[in-house]
Amino acid sequence: MITVYRCNDATCARGGLERLPDSHLSVPPDDVVWVDLSDPTPEEEAAVFERFIKVHALTLEDITKLRREPDAGAHFPKAEEFADYLFVIVNPLPPGLVAAAGAKGTPATEAAPRVSPSRMLRRDRPQLSALVTRNVLVTHSTAPLDCIATARRFLETHNESARRGPDYLFHIVLDAMVDEYAPVVDWVAGQLDRLETRIFTRPSRHLLTRILRLKRIVTGLRKTLILEREVLARLFRGEFELVEEREIAYYRNVHDHLVRYSELIRLVAQ
Repeated sequence: MITVYRCNDATCARGGLERLPDSHLSVPPDDVVWVDLSDPTPEEEAAVFERFIKVHALTLEDITKLRREPDAGAHFPKAEEFADYLFVIVNPLPPGLVAAAGAKGTPATEAAPRVSPSRMLRRDRPQLSALVTRNVLVTHSTAPLDCIATARRFLETHNESARRGPDYLFHIVLDAMVDEYAPVVDWVAGQLDRLETRIFTRPSRHLLTRILRLKRIVTGLRKTLILEREVLARLFRGEFELVEEREIAYYRNVHDHLVRYSELIRLVAQ
């Protein structure tokens, strides 16, 4: 599915493929366009990445990796600057991770098989790819993401925010993505507290299995947090021309939140 927001000083109109300009170069300097591709068809990908904004072959390969190689897993977070755009990949938390983590004792069914949180982090991790130009933001994912939904709701109720540019809109997406860690970190800490109590009150062999399962979850979280922390650090250091100086403080704030969650997970790991 493709959703196009085209914003200017007066309006912020939403539509589908019919609202996509012929080329990102034809977008007026004072307009901002956000193109969101959520579980897109190959035809929608071609319309955006081959017609609207023609990207490097390596960029297209990275963007479509999960669709082409679903068993290989998501691409690791990274940030690269090309002549016409800034390309960023991040890995949001899998939708439903907290629900899966708390599903102990809930019977699995054929329609809704139980998936362990550690497997979700290891094999089902989403990939969010983004392109940023002077007045265009393109986001791409192979499944609907909560952080994208949050950013879209924000834009629809705060149309004026688009005037700040695509780099500001992308910060909103990243901020929503980082906020998703809060309930997961709380859940991990709670699980650890309960396991520590059980070790001293009702020790059993089953506890070892639970400890190892929790360790895999913590390891998966730490790995992604470390990589995403470096991407966000690069975004607020002034390395990229397409992140304006006035937006750097917002990216630094998102980075600070990510560092806090990284430290909490590191303490849990110890």
